[in-house]
Amino acid sequence: MTGESETPRMCMCIDLKSFYASVECADRGLDPFLTNLVVADPTRSANTICLAITPAMKALGVKNRCRIRDIPAGIEHLVAMPRMRRYMEVSAQVVSIYLRFVAPADLHVYSIDECFIEATPYLALYHTDARTLASKMMAAVREEIGITATAGVGTNLFLAKLALDVLAKHAPDGIGFLDEDSFRREMWFHRPITDVWGIGHGIAARLERMGARDLAGVCALPPSMLRREFGKNAEHLIDHAWGLEPCTIADIKAYVPRGHSLSNGQVLMRDYTPAEARTLLREMVSESALELLEKRLCCSGVGLYVGFSGEGGAAASHRLPQPTSSRQALVRELLALFDERIGVGEKIRRVNIALTGLVPEGEAQLALFGAEDEDDGAERRVAQAASAVRERFGKNALLHGTSLRSEANARERNLQVGGHRA
Repeated sequence: MTGESETPRMCMCIDLKSFYASVECADRGLDPFLTNLVVADPTRSANTICLAITPAMKALGVKNRCRIRDIPAGIEHLVAMPRMRRYMEVSAQVVSIYLRFVAPADLHVYSIDECFIEATPYLALYHTDARTLASKMMAAVREEIGITATAGVGTNLFLAKLALDVLAKHAPDGIGFLDEDSFRREMWFHRPITDVWGIGHGIAARLERMGARDLAGVCALPPSMLRREFGKNAEHLIDHAWGLEPCTIADIKAYVPRGHSLSNGQVLMRDYTPAEARTLLREMVSESALELLEKRLCCSGVGLYVGFSGEGGAAASHRLPQPTSSRQALVRELLALFDERIGVGEKIRRVNIALTGLVPEGEAQLALFGAEDEDDGAERRVAQAASAVRERFGKNALLHGTSLRSEANARERNLQVGGHRA
């Protein structure tokens, strides 16, 4: 048997094809390659974005993530209401299949429908190669769950991801492959460069101004020029342009972020006035403050972003005088930021808040010399009682009066997962 040290490193990235739409088809006994189906909530409006469409729809020229109104009138199709809890359940079933082949330490769940795998230790164990191992795992998912997967195989995590995103869709077996040599042949001059993982339209535009329109162009630029333009992020760009990726799944699992925060945001279905948006802001802060309490955390700062109808928005942040989890204090701080930055005539379509600089309650108390204001103690007891009620009877069992206003939407959002119907 070949020793592990002699086996070239191989990584895999496996993706579930048109995942939400495939789940809906599997549950209906339909073939997503023959069935026109979109996953969307038509009760919102014709502007609603389709969360997924079947491969059959894509074959007709319909774009993924299109809006309902953009589907050509002549294409008959089914519309499936999003069911996020169901998709999470199926995702967990798929991961359990992967874990029959590899250990948890060698698998990283990247998203609800995508996983990275360090395959090297298993090639000698199973007397196989990475493509065959990927094929067996994909076949097990298809046979047991009824969903088709595609995969990228590469000599590092980046090449595996790139092989998935660019090559797998054109491969007869749904598996793309890249090593250092084939990367230079097939990807150095590939355009558009935005097909490359981690390069969005903003970065692509900045690279084009520097004369680089593909990865070969990035390699031709002086590293000092890239560092001046992109700072520390230039190192990732340079590595990827040469097909390199030092990060492993072990590194990912060992990573501890320097800063911690909680964020909460929503895109609105219509234009909100500033007065209406203040209602939403109160709801969002209340929810986030309760989450702080449940996790026994305090925050040291707050951030706010408000997006306007059309283009533009306003952002602001503020460091708190002392760490807190007080709903009243956080509402006061964020409403003050809102009132400072938002004009009375603005039409608002997005609200995002962030509670930053999170620290455990114990550390926050040390910073305050163990003192606790009497009102803060009373508020904490009320919040603890509210948390207990919500945990037992559901989030809508106890709401602030603000959530009864017509513009409020906490009751609806409490029935959702990830901003969509559960």
